[in-house]
Amino acid sequence: MTLADPMSAMPHSTATATAAPQSRIRDPRLDFFRGIAMFIILIAHIPNNWVTLWIPARFGFSDATETFVFCSGMASAIAFGAVFRRQGWLMGTARIAYRTWQVYWAHIALFIAIAATMVLLTRIFPEGRDYVGQLNLHPFFNRPQENLFGLLTLTYVPNYFDILPMYLGILVLIPVMVALAHVHVSVAIAASILLWLGANVLGWNFPAEPWSEREWFFNPFGWQLIFFTGFAFMAGWIPPPPKDWRLFGIAVVIVAVTVPFAWSKIYREMAFFLEFRNEWGFLIQKTDFGILRYVHFLATAYIAWMLVGPKGANIIPSGSGRFFAVIWSVILAAIMKVGQQSLAVFIGSMYLARLLGVMFDQFGRSYTSMVWVNALGFALIIALAYGVGWFKSQPWKKRA
Repeated sequence: MTLADPMSAMPHSTATATAAPQSRIRDPRLDFFRGIAMFIILIAHIPNNWVTLWIPARFGFSDATETFVFCSGMASAIAFGAVFRRQGWLMGTARIAYRTWQVYWAHIALFIAIAATMVLLTRIFPEGRDYVGQLNLHPFFNRPQENLFGLLTLTYVPNYFDILPMYLGILVLIPVMVALAHVHVSVAIAASILLWLGANVLGWNFPAEPWSEREWFFNPFGWQLIFFTGFAFMAGWIPPPPKDWRLFGIAVVIVAVTVPFAWSKIYREMAFFLEFRNEWGFLIQKTDFGILRYVHFLATAYIAWMLVGPKGANIIPSGSGRFFAVIWSVILAAIMKVGQQSLAVFIGSMYLARLLGVMFDQFGRSYTSMVWVNALGFALIIALAYGVGWFKSQPWKKRA
């Protein structure tokens, strides 16, 4: 996920991580795909939301999380890589430490806000759902002293609150990878692969709660692979793939072949696909980032990269069909604004998703409510993105 500073600039060339600073221009692709991922993540976190039946995750091994983390790596290479290049490793590490501090307290604040709200909602609707139990927070309230310490030390990580801890783990690795890249880029790449193998073969992970053997749902040792893939592309550690329509065709075939293995309406009815999932599930499992998730994401990313055109030219509204161009420009601006403010939007969407789920509980889950509740969620995170952008512009410092 893109929790780095919301910079959308891309270097004119991808020299090396230690190259001299280069002039940068805005690239709409990064913000566009971050924004799309944020809308999908909101949909996916609203409890019992029928719309989740039609998000990309239902038809393939990878989902919006991969997009989020990959773009996060690219944005981090822009925001943090520039500091490493201009001011050296120590100052770059200090910049990472500052961002880690921000994300850590964002995680703590998000947990407290949601936990308190779930207690309030359970009291307001005593005959309805147990909203505290819905997030499995009763263990926290049953033993608050022990679990408050676990919350602060990240040894207590409930499943709904597991993405930011994963990102914290990856952030800590950035200075290490940059230092290894100074030795040689291949050393950094090899280290990333070895960490991924450690998660998938040796079982490296962190404990998620002190009373059981449950581990972090998003294992940073596994997920760092896709993060540093995006980082490596943007930092110039590895070159971008060639634009070849034959490769595009291969990517389309990979995505198409994946559908029956991923879409429940098919694999639950056909024994072959269900047996594959049962026997080879470790290849697509989410916690340690199974290898087929990586392959599937790279295929979808290549397709998207080819379709959007150079510098995202195909998503920029053209002069033809002026009415539709105006409509699309408004939609595109909203999507990109959400992508630019992804940390604030992510935190806001995780909180809003619970409230939108309560609205479904009170008004019912009909086709009409599905439309207006999801639309309300979209409108709220768009408003949040614009509001955060306005505050970040520090308008009070501008001359009247």
